Amino acid sequence: MAGSGWSTDTGEAVYRSRDPVRNLRLRVHLQRITTSSLLLCQSSSQMTNDSVDLTTFKLQTSAGGLRRDEDDEEEVVVSWQEKLFSQFEVDLYQNESACQTPLDHQYHQEILNLEASGGRKNHRIFTYTDSDRYTNLEEHCQKMTTSDTEVPSFLVERMANVRRRQDRRGLESNVHKSRIITWEPSEEFIRSNHVINTPLQTMYIMADLGPYGKLGQRNYEQVLCTLKVDSNGVLTVKPDFTDNKGPYRIVMEGEKQELWKYTLNNVSSPAQREEEEREQRVFKDLYGRHKEYLSSLVGSDFEMAIPGSLRLFVNGEVVSAQGYEYDNLYVHFFVELPNCWSVSPFQQLSGVTQTCVTKSVGMDEVAYFSYPFTFEASFFPDDTFLDFPQWPVLYLEVISLDFWQRYRVEGYGSIVLPLAPGSHTIKASTWRPMESGTLAELRRFFIGGSLELEDMLYVRIPGNFKGSRLSRFGFRTETTGSVTFRFHCLHQSRAFLKSSFTREKMHSLLERMEGAHQQSSVFNVLEAFQRARRQMQEARENLSQDLVSSPML
Repeated sequence: MAGSGWSTDTGEAVYRSRDPVRNLRLRVHLQRITTSSLLLCQSSSQMTNDSVDLTTFKLQTSAGGLRRDEDDEEEVVVSWQEKLFSQFEVDLYQNESACQTPLDHQYHQEILNLEASGGRKNHRIFTYTDSDRYTNLEEHCQKMTTSDTEVPSFLVERMANVRRRQDRRGLESNVHKSRIITWEPSEEFIRSNHVINTPLQTMYIMADLGPYGKLGQRNYEQVLCTLKVDSNGVLTVKPDFTDNKGPYRIVMEGEKQELWKYTLNNVSSPAQREEEEREQRVFKDLYGRHKEYLSSLVGSDFEMAIPGSLRLFVNGEVVSAQGYEYDNLYVHFFVELPNCWSVSPFQQLSGVTQTCVTKSVGMDEVAYFSYPFTFEASFFPDDTFLDFPQWPVLYLEVISLDFWQRYRVEGYGSIVLPLAPGSHTIKASTWRPMESGTLAELRRFFIGGSLELEDMLYVRIPGNFKGSRLSRFGFRTETTGSVTFRFHCLHQSRAFLKSSFTREKMHSLLERMEGAHQQSSVFNVLEAFQRARRQMQEARENLSQDLVSSPML
């Protein structure tokens, strides 16, 4: 302890410990230094410095012949929630007629026992526990500022009442809740859990700093230390322990401004090595049981793919649609499974998004859907399978809806699901069938409706087509907009167990899938190049026509 200065940092200090709070021990040392009138005798240079030499005060006290007796200094070791009665409480609870609550009668009996055993050992230092009336009033009247005129707000008062109603039994136990979510909460449950609040216990270490022979007056009581512990093992001390710092000081108000100093030291007994090892075993056993309990809820068996199969998991999202003529768009889509693919009977392979209003983004009108979907499919090759499998295809139809609930087909499209696992963002271009002439467009605008495909598989190859070539000569279409999809794909498989399908064939299958994915990427690049080349040629033709049609100057 630095004997030449005071400790002025009276803020809170927070500690976390696994040790039970009942093992906490604090040594409180309280000492009267002198009357504050001697501070006026110091030089101005000494008064500007916040550091005061305590030895100087002691010498001046002895030289001045000030009165010293047994009440000038006291040291007490206090345990957690240990009740030390003040002189005021002794005078109050000695009279049984003043006792109103069961706690008052308990204090009355304890004081009688103390008087029979020779009286209380403490004089000025005493405590208020969590059950005392003082603790309830202090927590109810908590202030957010240092102003004396501050009035607690409605929220502060409500929060104080909620905290005082918390169940304190959870502070000493580590009981795991089996139900994380309460699906049908009762009214009492809602009232008691409408706000996240941690159960808390409070304890005050007090001092009666009254003059000689006048102990027991409430206006001379001072708070030396406030201790708070919650159910998570967090200890809050205000002010902090003075282990390596100077003592705290208290200057009393009034005519005789007396100066006091006090120190707070943590003197809790350190745990023995055997106790620490035993505690570690207890925690290890507790955490092990809790882990087993969570495993029993989740399940420990990992579902494996059927031998000789390839499982495909797809978590997809219809992100947006842009470039369409009308507003209020929605997307209807479904997944076609080729041969050797199967799903569970309850698996849905189709969906319809919500209707979205478009939003101007730059030069485009974009409708953001953010519609998620998911499905799972399995590929079961037969014994004669040697070629690369056909992959599932997603077909989509974009439809617009007007004020009169009339719908128009805005476009058809298709996407081959990504061959490689991972995250993929794919933009599907769409088209719609159209009729020649102005009458069809007028009917589409005023009446609604348009040409539709009877079979959406005609976007690619119809399922009932048996020929080798599909002719679409004379089928007029118009390019419309595009729909953006996001896919998160996962493949699951293991070595085939059948003798007719060895591990080498399985590896070759996966290699062909990877090669097909790379080939599709090359095709996409070439297609983009061809599209850019056609646009350049059209721009050149339009430019040459404009030069020919322009008059000569």
